[in-house]
Amino acid sequence: MKDSKQSFKPFVPADKVVPEFTVTSVILGIILAIVFGGANAYLGLRVGMTVSASIPAAVISMGIIRLIMKKDSILENNMVQTIGSAGESLAAGAIFTLPALFMWAAEDSSIATPSFWMIAFIAVCGGVLGVLFMVPLRTALIVEEHGVLPFPEGTACAEVLLAGEEGGAKSKLVFTGLGVAAIYKFIADGLCLFPSEVDWSIPAYKGSGIGMDVLPALVGVGYICGPRVSSYLLGGATLGWFVIMPLLVLVGGDMVMFPATEPFKNLDTWTLWGSFVRYIGAGAVAAGGILSLIKSLPLIISTFAKAIKGFGHTGGTARTERDLPLKWVLIGVVVLAVALCVAPSIPITPFAAIIIVVFGFFFATVSARMVGLVGSSNNPVSGMAIATLLIATILLKVTGSVGIGGMTTAICIGTIICIVAAMAGDTSQDLKTGYIVGATPIRQQVGELIGAVASGLAIGGVLYLLNAAWGYGSAQLPAPQATLMKMVVEGVMDGNLPWGLVFTGVFIAIVVEIVGIPVLPFAIGLYLPIHLSTPIMVGGLIRLWVEKRKFKSEARRQEVINDGVLYASGMIAGEGLVGILLAVFAVLGLSDKINLGGVLGNIGGVVFFVILIAIMLFFMFGGKKKSAK
Repeated sequence: MKDSKQSFKPFVPADKVVPEFTVTSVILGIILAIVFGGANAYLGLRVGMTVSASIPAAVISMGIIRLIMKKDSILENNMVQTIGSAGESLAAGAIFTLPALFMWAAEDSSIATPSFWMIAFIAVCGGVLGVLFMVPLRTALIVEEHGVLPFPEGTACAEVLLAGEEGGAKSKLVFTGLGVAAIYKFIADGLCLFPSEVDWSIPAYKGSGIGMDVLPALVGVGYICGPRVSSYLLGGATLGWFVIMPLLVLVGGDMVMFPATEPFKNLDTWTLWGSFVRYIGAGAVAAGGILSLIKSLPLIISTFAKAIKGFGHTGGTARTERDLPLKWVLIGVVVLAVALCVAPSIPITPFAAIIIVVFGFFFATVSARMVGLVGSSNNPVSGMAIATLLIATILLKVTGSVGIGGMTTAICIGTIICIVAAMAGDTSQDLKTGYIVGATPIRQQVGELIGAVASGLAIGGVLYLLNAAWGYGSAQLPAPQATLMKMVVEGVMDGNLPWGLVFTGVFIAIVVEIVGIPVLPFAIGLYLPIHLSTPIMVGGLIRLWVEKRKFKSEARRQEVINDGVLYASGMIAGEGLVGILLAVFAVLGLSDKINLGGVLGNIGGVVFFVILIAIMLFFMFGGKKKSAK
């Protein structure tokens, strides 16, 4: 099933030139980047999570370019999704940190509210750095490890584009998955006929709990990732929800421990996870990132050596191998670092700029490899931001930068690193899509830069207007991730951060590495709620069942597996599109008018989820075809 880099042939050959970087693709991409960025900013500030935009952007692009404009170029569609998906990634990085600055201003009238230009400049710098850091890593992660790192969303997006290009049954399968998932998502999170997140505590084993986000995209990600990666995620979540949390209640009893404000025995599962396991998970993710970087160093060094060796010799290489020249990448990084130091109202010192460049490249590397394993939807950008804020705040405190000035600098550093990590992850997925369909890397990288600038300017206005309308930390905009970042920075500055929890996560990661389990997916599972890992595991088990099932021939087995990837790709796209639509509904005030209040309850959610799986299997095996067996 896995192609090596030597045997792999892209859909559009390197010697064939078709429309790609056109006025149509750039304008449409910018519009989608702004729309997805704004919608995801609102969604993330409401619920703490965003939806992936690559596949929705590709689907919308095909609808407009192919069906409405009657043009036919898969690379043009790919360029639209490349630019458009930048908005979602940049928004994810910005909303996890920047609202903390607004909350400090609201708490203390002597602190100035961040201006639009301050927000926009920070966002643009982070976005551009994220793209630039990914350029020298493309060959190592996308080409050298083709067939090793699955890049689920990047592969799924390529399948969507290829299905639209080839038409016929493949296209119908993708759009069937899209339609089913879209209807399901609207019923679940639009009409709220049943809760999209089912949840149960276990009274007999106090402190433990189990649940599931009964949503199609997570099943799709699990199917594409496969059973092994899915099991690592669930393993980490099981450690958190069935070992650590019950143990805390059993040992803690009547004790009260920061950041919780009540005794352990009175805490519910979500409070236990948010107050304790999340810090442990953040420590594990940080340690996993460091271990991943150490193991990747030979590959990274060889990649840079190849890039340096190719200085000034880009001519004559194949179209599908051309990257932005490393010379311009280095110049861009230096210029941005200097600009951050001299820009007014942005408290970035030369020392802080060095922190940004060093940690930015580190987390760009980790993020790109991590999304290659488990997908962008499960990229714990906030976990990386926590690790960055911990280290940056400690360094600032040691060097005498304390108080609100030091905390503001820490948040600015954390914001840029957070955006860098999010953008690097998105860029790697987009480059994987481009590698499969035969895009030109340098054109995609320029497209990513355009998307970063456009969405960075847009996100500045969105964050400023949302704060003016409701204020962060309010019922309308609770900003859960930014609230956590604010607490981390204040905890370090005030000396009351639960370091024991953080180091517990670090040493859990070390133990996992010693026994030979991949650390990052396990640490991600520990950091994220078990409700995300369980549906991903369901998707992985479906993939395992199909792979182990008896078929007439190996060709038929491969056909069903590939049909599953196509259908799963459609599911991810369908949920993403409706997620954006529901965010718009929320902005327009329509959400409450169609909300049925989850009348069917948890059982209804489970029943609908089983129906969703049954429909998926039905279409994977060719509908009513008798040859399925």
